Amino acid sequence: MTVLDAVDKDLLNEIQWSFPLVPMPYHELAKKFNISPEKIKEKLITLKSAGVIRQLSAIFDTRKLGYKSSLVAMKVDSDKLVDVANIINNHPGVSHNYERKHDFNLWFTIATPPGTNVKTEVDKFSILPGVQATRMLPTIQMFKIGVKLDMNENKKQDIKPSEKKKKIVHVDFVATDEDKKYVRELQKDLDIIDRPFQKSAQILGITEEELFEKIRYYENIAVIRRFAAILRHRDVGFVANGMIVWKVPEERIDEVGAKLGAFPQVSHCYQRPSYPDWPYNVFSMIHCKSHDEAGDVAKIIQEQIVVNDYTILFSEREFKKTRVQYFVEDKFSIESSIM
Repeated sequence: MTVLDAVDKDLLNEIQWSFPLVPMPYHELAKKFNISPEKIKEKLITLKSAGVIRQLSAIFDTRKLGYKSSLVAMKVDSDKLVDVANIINNHPGVSHNYERKHDFNLWFTIATPPGTNVKTEVDKFSILPGVQATRMLPTIQMFKIGVKLDMNENKKQDIKPSEKKKKIVHVDFVATDEDKKYVRELQKDLDIIDRPFQKSAQILGITEEELFEKIRYYENIAVIRRFAAILRHRDVGFVANGMIVWKVPEERIDEVGAKLGAFPQVSHCYQRPSYPDWPYNVFSMIHCKSHDEAGDVAKIIQEQIVVNDYTILFSEREFKKTRVQYFVEDKFSIESSIM
């Protein structure tokens, strides 16, 4: 685990949720933290090199871009698990892939571009030796999405539903060829140089200010969730990434989902389908520094939402964690992946 000083922690907290959209953003951060721009850049370069910062870029809403996505749970023979995971990782739409301790022991997310069928892509994996069962778990209703790891242990928020629900903007959006060019450029990892947006603006044939206007427009219509840093959880000590799954009575799903989404400790919350062999219909993610801490957090949450039937599935092994590259996919062939 990387050792962070107080400025590192405050800086990481800042850029996870708010990054300056100005020509010289690192100078802007330097003013805020009362240190030199060179020191800010030096710290960020070090944090990236150490693997703490995974990426600094626009974070897009998959569905707004016309992509279809799903969480997928698989039951795989233990001796075939790594082989199956590695083949699934070859799919360009697979962004996250984990082993979890359960009969359904392989969990991955997959997104496919407009005009494709996500189930058709998932079905390609069914021929793999060792795959016993597959359950599609697409989002029925989203209550919250947005990871922010609080780096300041001394400023922990109370475990209670205290966050206001973010206003959801419903705007019809179909990505044009021009939009796709912007997406391809804005999803790239931002350089840590004095004028990091200049190159993208030149590639797109516009000024930096026009680029910022475009980013703000995409944010206003929720195509971009935010422009910010994504951290590697484990590298900053959040080694217990727990997926708390809840069996919620149908008539309470909206109430419970909204309440779960208001907990600062919950980064994601969704309603998903249930099955006879998978009865849980509301999923929430927490990120803690130990399994015991996660268990305590889950218990406190449980007492407030009053849902008794739940379990926590931890990420035992991380097979893949990356961001989907939108509008740049290659075709996936299961046969070529096996060969």
